Amino acid sequence: MTLYRQLFIFTFILFLLLCTGTWIAQLNSTRNFLTHQMASHSQDTATSLGLSLSPYMEQPDLPAVETIINAVFDSGYYRTIRLVDMKDRVLIDRTLDLHIEGIPQWFTSTIKFISPKSSAMVLGGWYQTGTIEVESHPGYAYKTLWETGANTSLWFFLMGALVITVGGMGLRLLLKPLVCIEHQANNICERQYDQQETLPRTRELRRVVEAMNRMSEKVKDMFNEQMATAERLRENAYSDPLTGLGNRRYLERQITTRLNRGDNRTKGAFLLLELKDLHNLNQQRGFQAGDIFIQKAGDALQQTTMHIANGTLARLNGGNFAIFLPDTHLEEAQAVAKTVTRNLVKLAAESLALSNNVSHTGGVSFDQQTDFTQLLSGADIVLRSAQQDGENRWRVEALTKSQRTVPQNQQEWKDILTKAITDKDIVLLYQKVVPFKKQTDTFHHEVFSRIRSESGTLLSAGMFVPLAIRFEMIALLDKIVIEQAMNRPVETLGVEKVAVNVSTASLCDEIFRNWLLKSLQKLRPTAPRLIFEFAEYSAVQNLSVIQKFGNQVHQLGHGYALDHFGQGFSNFGYLKSLRPDYIKIDRAYTDELQTQDSDSYFFIASLINAAHSLDIQVIAEGVETEIQFNLLKQLNIDGVQGFFIERPWPFNKRMHAKR
Repeated sequence: MTLYRQLFIFTFILFLLLCTGTWIAQLNSTRNFLTHQMASHSQDTATSLGLSLSPYMEQPDLPAVETIINAVFDSGYYRTIRLVDMKDRVLIDRTLDLHIEGIPQWFTSTIKFISPKSSAMVLGGWYQTGTIEVESHPGYAYKTLWETGANTSLWFFLMGALVITVGGMGLRLLLKPLVCIEHQANNICERQYDQQETLPRTRELRRVVEAMNRMSEKVKDMFNEQMATAERLRENAYSDPLTGLGNRRYLERQITTRLNRGDNRTKGAFLLLELKDLHNLNQQRGFQAGDIFIQKAGDALQQTTMHIANGTLARLNGGNFAIFLPDTHLEEAQAVAKTVTRNLVKLAAESLALSNNVSHTGGVSFDQQTDFTQLLSGADIVLRSAQQDGENRWRVEALTKSQRTVPQNQQEWKDILTKAITDKDIVLLYQKVVPFKKQTDTFHHEVFSRIRSESGTLLSAGMFVPLAIRFEMIALLDKIVIEQAMNRPVETLGVEKVAVNVSTASLCDEIFRNWLLKSLQKLRPTAPRLIFEFAEYSAVQNLSVIQKFGNQVHQLGHGYALDHFGQGFSNFGYLKSLRPDYIKIDRAYTDELQTQDSDSYFFIASLINAAHSLDIQVIAEGVETEIQFNLLKQLNIDGVQGFFIERPWPFNKRMHAKR
């Protein structure tokens, strides 16, 4: 119901209450007046009859007395006239029934008149011979009261019609300034904290606008505080305060998550870097110089590794840094080690180090299952060997020997990717995402893509996507995956929405973006609605492109979201402008979620509060244990995804299982 209607109804009710109160008050006043009038009238009549009957009661002459009483009683103004002697014997009794014509029965039943009774002495000479009792008839009082009430009601009805007409027009004019207030309130709901510069002239409305402006500012501050709390929790738990990079805990979580992702084929590289003579630098130049040296080294490493897909850079302690390169073969790891070592040597030119010998780099590559401890131990051994080789040296070696089950060099990868694109041989796996409050339902299915190696082994997207981006083939791969997802009818999928991971590199390709938007416009009614997921780290670097694309797909009835949320250390404030349909918490935080006292628990709780204040849903990925599931249940999370709910299924097997 609109405010206009509420005010109109409220005003009408007030008017109705006022009229009703006035009507009742006037009715009671008239009734009291008539009651007093009847009492006075009956007393006058009793006194007059007492004097008139006295000469006839001395004989006594009852026929004459009765004649006088009848003459008075027949006037109709009296209900009862009774003559009683000194022994309380009724000598003459005249009574008229209470019957009033022209007055509704409900009126006489509701409005009660207490007919006043009056009495006077009847003398016979000097002695009292009896008492005359007179009770007025209320008929004329009821008639007068009914006419008064009817006239008053008619007057109020006419005034009410005038108030409704004039008041309605006045309310419309009065409430015009509230349109701006309504617009501002809607903007606050959309988390757009606008301020009204033009204030209404009406004092009360001006106060409302001023209050709305203050509230908008307060809500904005509350949101910023929530974001700051979430970021502060993350920084305290996973960030190095000196360099702003991830700390050892963050690195270990990221590596453990990648190594335990469930793929049978795991490969990558781990590099360990150590700054030279940091202890002596602190002793000779002071700790401030040492901190500046560490900060500059961290900046140089970050500039070098920022374009490496899914790479993780962290400071372990002191002058020790580490770089984790998932899905990277030995040759690529050696190239990265060579580059970072050379870039750190440039710090010597700025006189930040004590000598030209700035750092050493050692690393290991792996192509089978391992863990963080083995990587750290193996890289440390190689680092010591690099230090023995001389100044500013680097070395990367294989951690273990294994059979050649996956491609080892770039040319092999390029051939496999070219064949997959040419043959459109990409296998899609589906995994459902369920709402937490009703797990029998399904939010959507997420699509995972796989390509085949020469031996027929399915290779995960995490292994080939970084190379596809490097070879500028990612847009072609994303196009094939999206086309396959579009061609799966809703009836066979069992859900209306399907989430597809899309590289921001593809989205930045204007040809790919135009093709995708045109394809969505021509999509068949039987096709599913698509949700395009972008990795948070790359999405933050292309905010304007993602935001524009998100608005376009929303207009077409589709959606977009952020994946691996929290993996980077970006400021959460961008969510106010980006406004994805949901964010998916990086599984590194889910893996660490073991107790309510864990930092991940508080970080996820703060993140959920901040996201919900923007009407953004939050989904946890990588939920694999009942402990994680129960802890997330306490955090009011919107959805969950992981092996605890369901493992990814090939489309044909899913459909066969349904049948």
